[in-house]
Amino acid sequence: MNAAPVRVDRPRPEIAVVTIDRPDRLNTLDVQVVRALHAVLDQIASERDTRVVVLTGEGRAFCAGLDLNGYGDPEREEQMGVPLATLDRQREIADLTTRLHTLPQPVVAAVNGPAAGGGLALVCASDVRIAAPSAIFAVSFIRAGYSACDIGVSWLLPRLVGAGRAHELMLTGRRFDAEEALRIGLVTEITEDVLAAAIAKAEQIMLNPPASVALTKQGMWLALETPALAAAIELENRQQVITALTEDMPEARAAFLEKRPPSYKHR
Repeated sequence: MNAAPVRVDRPRPEIAVVTIDRPDRLNTLDVQVVRALHAVLDQIASERDTRVVVLTGEGRAFCAGLDLNGYGDPEREEQMGVPLATLDRQREIADLTTRLHTLPQPVVAAVNGPAAGGGLALVCASDVRIAAPSAIFAVSFIRAGYSACDIGVSWLLPRLVGAGRAHELMLTGRRFDAEEALRIGLVTEITEDVLAAAIAKAEQIMLNPPASVALTKQGMWLALETPALAAAIELENRQQVITALTEDMPEARAAFLEKRPPSYKHR
């Protein structure tokens, strides 16, 4: 499955490596990239055999944010007028965060280089984040004359690094490197071969049953929105009952006890 300028590779049938493939523009977001990403992620969401998604960029950048040379859809303004076209465009871009966040499969961000603005949002919307030493991060929106609250960053970043650190990064828009990202908890690992590390992490995730992984992803993000411990526990109770009744649960237990690779049916 390919949709330029986004490439999908399969190092294993169960792993989809989604690469933003616009290296000459540092993988910046324009209408073609955004729509291609939507199409690819929508397709992956429907694939029961795809277990984990790795998101990365081609060349020396992960994604340097919005293409400031233009989004590339002047016809939208002609059809809708500037105010409504601008809102429609904003929603189209921001929906990428929601799509990643709600994807059944966990997403591992392999941050191979600069991730700024919308690129940082894609990183934050992923479930696990691994960085190369060359990775550079920045909120960036505020430096371009916009609000720093954009594409879900005002909700995601404080939950990943804490409100105090997130507010400083958002108000200054300053760049920070992989070492700082590791220190504040935005990424979990720094490695030279970031793609290989992300694929290895995907393989670790795949040791667990597919339904258990999907429900855990859903539950861990919902817990961040749930104000009461009792409500979170009730959700957990339902997840435990559902997974306990799957055919994959006894296989997971047997594989663990017998120290062998599991063979799941996703049932």
